[in-house]
Amino acid sequence: MTASQIGPLMAFLLAMAYSPGPGNSFMAALGSRGGVRATLPSTTGYHLATWVVTVLIGAGVGRALFTHPLVAAALGYGGAAYVLWLGVRAWRRSGRQRGPDDIDGIPGFWSGVALLVLNPKAYLIIGLLFTQFRAPSPGEHLRWLLIVTTIFTVNNLVAFGVWAAVGDRLGRWARRRGATMTVDRSFALALIGVGVWLLVSAASVA
Repeated sequence: MTASQIGPLMAFLLAMAYSPGPGNSFMAALGSRGGVRATLPSTTGYHLATWVVTVLIGAGVGRALFTHPLVAAALGYGGAAYVLWLGVRAWRRSGRQRGPDDIDGIPGFWSGVALLVLNPKAYLIIGLLFTQFRAPSPGEHLRWLLIVTTIFTVNNLVAFGVWAAVGDRLGRWARRRGATMTVDRSFALALIGVGVWLLVSAASVA
């Protein structure tokens, strides 16, 4: 990683990570329902998967497969169906009596993994990352790849934390006003919205 790459890389990552998207919306929804703590299992799964997939694509393993339109569409439709199912399940659970730290029904570690693995846009962004930025020399590729992958993953992790915190604050504000049902149904609708977002994304790459 050269000094001349750091500025453009961070500009690229900030624009990609902090703007609204399926992952950020998903974490904001989880934060509103169960607080930041409730997002930790799913965000851990998401970012472990992010790190592994980014290394594989950066190393040239499966890049053509993951970015193939048919594969991307299949992954996208699978991801959309899964998140829509989570949203419908959350809607059915809405309004149940629970304590402030009750995170029953909150998607966990494997939901985070699935959200990354079944999101074709993630592969396109990772592919774009390695199209825009390259190792200074072939001999430095592995070290450069690990550094860029780690920066990419940590930056995205921080972005998810910000969105989860925003969702948490909104959820606490609503619950203080006795609007638990509203929070729960908003959470469910947000997940359904993410599912529709993924569905549209899948259709656009098909």
